[in-house]
Amino acid sequence: MSRWVLSLFVLLCSWRLSDLLVGACTCVPVHPQDAFCNSDIVIRAKVVGKKLMKDGPFGTMRYTIKQMKMYRGFEKMPHVQYIYTEASEGLCGVKLEVNKYQYLITGRVYDGKVYTGLCNMNEKWDRLTLSQRKGLNHRYHLGCGCKIKPCYYLPCFVTSKNECLWTDMLSSFGQPGYQSKHYACIKQKEGYCSWYRGWAPPDKTIINATDP
Repeated sequence: MSRWVLSLFVLLCSWRLSDLLVGACTCVPVHPQDAFCNSDIVIRAKVVGKKLMKDGPFGTMRYTIKQMKMYRGFEKMPHVQYIYTEASEGLCGVKLEVNKYQYLITGRVYDGKVYTGLCNMNEKWDRLTLSQRKGLNHRYHLGCGCKIKPCYYLPCFVTSKNECLWTDMLSSFGQPGYQSKHYACIKQKEGYCSWYRGWAPPDKTIINATDP
């Protein structure tokens, strides 16, 4: 095989690998409450540094953070100093800006380290709505026993009393919609789960409110 042919072969293989990685990370839409309830760690933080670690085939990015507040995960890791993610976006690695924004960061704990990625909820803090911030502080943890059921096409129905029907995908084409931005799925006194939006701090255990 000539050197030119070998170089062309390597280049084509590199393109195919690159194309594969770019399309490899696919995430389904997740309501912020589910992102909260399904995470080991939920914090508000500012990224103050980053370092590429030589872990795995494409490396791991280690972000050094300044933790502002923890919303979930006290029993697992009361203070987070580092956040780890894949260096490649094709492998669901998330890119965070250094010394620029405060972020809401969610992740999982493995071997004493916090890992996050594109399929976790990582959002600039100033983009969160007031209801989402209240959800982090008061409401989302009250709904972790409820199930948010996505509706992708009509007709769709709830099938149990602990479900809330999530219809943002019908009106917002998979983007965060009104229910994502303003509602939490909370268990009521009657044992049913329903969407809740309110401005007063909720009861510490349950909320007696009708579905708006």
